[in-house]
Amino acid sequence: MQNDIVGIDLGTTNSLIGVMEAGFPVLLADAYGSRLTPSVVYFPESGDPLVGAAASRMRIVEPANTIYSVKRFVGLRGEDLLPEQPNDYRVVGRRGQPVRIEARGVYHAPEEISAFVLKKLKADAEAMLDRSVSRAVITVPAYFNDAQRNATKAAGEAAGFTVERIINEPTAAALAYGLDKLREKSRIAVYDLGGGTFDISILELNHGVFHVLATSGNTRLGGDDIDEAIIAHCQLPITPWRKRELAIDAKHRLSSQESVRMEVPFVEGQNLAFELTRAELEKLARPIVERTRTHCLRALTDAKLNAGELDQVILVGGMTRMPLVRQFVAELFDQQPNTSQNPDEAVALGATIQAGILSGAVREVVLLDVTPLSLGIETFGGLMNVIIPRNSTIPLKAGEMFTTAVANQRAMKIKVLQGEREMAADNWRLGEFEIEFEPAPKGVARVGVQFEIDANGILQVLARDTKTGQEKKLALSSAVDVSDEAVEAMIADSLEHAFEDMSERLWTESRLKSEEMLAAVGQAFILAGDRLPQQEKEHIEQLAENVRTALSTHETSRLKMANDALDEATQKLAAIVLEQVMSSSAPRD
Repeated sequence: MQNDIVGIDLGTTNSLIGVMEAGFPVLLADAYGSRLTPSVVYFPESGDPLVGAAASRMRIVEPANTIYSVKRFVGLRGEDLLPEQPNDYRVVGRRGQPVRIEARGVYHAPEEISAFVLKKLKADAEAMLDRSVSRAVITVPAYFNDAQRNATKAAGEAAGFTVERIINEPTAAALAYGLDKLREKSRIAVYDLGGGTFDISILELNHGVFHVLATSGNTRLGGDDIDEAIIAHCQLPITPWRKRELAIDAKHRLSSQESVRMEVPFVEGQNLAFELTRAELEKLARPIVERTRTHCLRALTDAKLNAGELDQVILVGGMTRMPLVRQFVAELFDQQPNTSQNPDEAVALGATIQAGILSGAVREVVLLDVTPLSLGIETFGGLMNVIIPRNSTIPLKAGEMFTTAVANQRAMKIKVLQGEREMAADNWRLGEFEIEFEPAPKGVARVGVQFEIDANGILQVLARDTKTGQEKKLALSSAVDVSDEAVEAMIADSLEHAFEDMSERLWTESRLKSEEMLAAVGQAFILAGDRLPQQEKEHIEQLAENVRTALSTHETSRLKMANDALDEATQKLAAIVLEQVMSSSAPRD
């Protein structure tokens, strides 16, 4: 869609990107299925910088050329740097001059580093959506000043985005939790403890808009400090990078387990093991978590509130998964925190919702006036073809033309589907009927299918033979009257399987193209006769065999490459066949 606006959480430790799809915020994954992109950039001796997980792995190998947590320096000048600003890389700044970061003798503005992260997010989103995206909403901490906000906007523009809006991270988190639906004058605390930073914000809902009443925090306090405490406690004789990997893994596992065993094989001729319990971890982490207390109390004081006047406390940031942190927050604010959202993804989801509001993808509509789930039909290959997207306002009418799938086809079965999955079999079948017509060649645009929903929510599906005008109709009354629980279950299912569903759809589309091309090549060889040189024919036959081999692998990228190679190699063959057909059909004297 041309109106796509993506939502971006440009985080200190990790960044995410999302888009509204069928009225629902969806966070997009990279080629490896990960929605979290480490906000890390590595500058090699030659070539383009590495960004994300690949760059993060270089942090131990070449720390001086691996830039992380750059968000702490965005928009700062020399006088803003702390007297002791420890980093593995070099940060310089003179009074009155913007801060610069040095890597391999080149000095970069912090926003230039952020732009590399944003470029990767943009590329990943475009690969997932198979369309370009150029407009974005980007989040920033509530305490960011104008210079820092402008620098963030400049980073977005350098990455190729038109930055439609810069919004506060706590506001985005509140949107993700659905707190904009609370009563007016509701007060919310957003406790955000991430990998490298801590923020506490107090918000008030006023006429549908969140106002930041107070904010406080520490840009050098987070999960990294707990990792260092675990590393110091374990004292395993292994590389620093391996120590950090084990510490992070143990910390994550202890959120759901009472103890973990860290094992390191073949170190100086022996296997090492170290056991860590949740109680030991909490003893190490408690002093670090306690450092957030002062900031929380200061924010409450600045907002002129006490903890009992808060309507909700929500959690943001991966560290808030720790039972210790949740217990600490509950005790500090005298209420159980709202944990209904994924804390790593809440800010990105909120940014995506804000993007949807700006693009018009999110509208204030009553439930009976919209389609709760997408409606469409099954097409060749078992795919779901959406004709009316989810959350379309009714009454409405929409339709498409469909072609015959095989030669001499005499009928077309119309299977009406409802749901959000890519494959027809995973959606709900509402009904089906068949329309007959005279035998037609493959690929002839023959049947028009139209969906119409009236103001009462009655769906009528019409199929018309475009040649004869013959038509059939099917009326369905259950297309709009779907329970909230069923809708939520379908949407949750579609999100859970989004990556594998899209992979299966891409594979099916590539497979159908392969089968069509292979059949066409065989027919073309017959029509071309001996007009195609034997060497070229053998080359095409080899490429066709490559396609057949790729079909047996279920590897989409391999099959697409094989298809493209065969498609390019058959251009001359297609020209010969076309010339042969035209000459045979030309009038004779």
